[in-house]
Amino acid sequence: MDRTFDEYKALVDEHLLDFIPNIDNKSISLYDSMKYSLVAGGKRLRPVMLLAACEFAGGNIKEALPYACAVEYIHTYSLIHDDLPAMDNDDLRRGVPTNHKVFGEAIAILAGDGLLTCAFEAIYKDMMMFFDDPQQIKKRVNAAYAIAKGSGVRGMVAGQVSDIEAENAVASNELLEYIHLNKTGALISASIIAGLYLGNPTSDMISNFTKYAENLGLAYQIADDILDVIGDQEELGKKTGADKKQNKNTYTSINGVEAAQERLKELTESAVEAISEYYDNAEFFKDLVIMLANRNK
Repeated sequence: MDRTFDEYKALVDEHLLDFIPNIDNKSISLYDSMKYSLVAGGKRLRPVMLLAACEFAGGNIKEALPYACAVEYIHTYSLIHDDLPAMDNDDLRRGVPTNHKVFGEAIAILAGDGLLTCAFEAIYKDMMMFFDDPQQIKKRVNAAYAIAKGSGVRGMVAGQVSDIEAENAVASNELLEYIHLNKTGALISASIIAGLYLGNPTSDMISNFTKYAENLGLAYQIADDILDVIGDQEELGKKTGADKKQNKNTYTSINGVEAAQERLKELTESAVEAISEYYDNAEFFKDLVIMLANRNK
């Protein structure tokens, strides 16, 4: 496994629109709105991790592309909805005006809905090709279930609800980590586990990478909390200081920047330790979690 992050990302970007079905011209504003947010940029972290995990587990990444693009559709839908006035009320995302600023709130909501359903349409369309192959369909069902669980009411959506309800109150670190593990971490974890399932993973591999993914997901959000305080708006492509303005609970608001940086270091080390038995074979994943932690330096 010797592909770089950028090589995986280029593959995702090349095929990102391939799994969006044809939309009737009478509803073309829906397609335009969905495409606007999809192609605006972004790190493509989740689909890259899915492809890398698939390849790590001995799978074919070309076969994993529908699932990789699906998680990016889900992530993008969550950003569109997260930016809405009823949620975080942001006007800049990935360096461009947020979806509702361009297309209006109603179309933005529907674009998010459309991307979520397109994700599972892409997955199920792929599954339909393997009805006569029990081994292949089992891989795909496991991957689809991981993605659905991570993005739903026991994952990303649950974390978003707790995040909203905790505004204007001081949350405990326990609640804050629950929010981060679900709102941000759950889809990151799901992407990695889904990718493994699309390969040929052992039960130990699933267990070890689950620990890795949970630590990475929490570390990623803490790094974001730090960047919201000390980051550069132009580099981030979104406004900084938004969390403080909205009285959001973050690791920095509760514990301070220095403690947040120390916790980030601990989580990064724990992520690396979780996959240490794979040595150089897991170098991509070790380098990735370290790179993400270093974003705030």
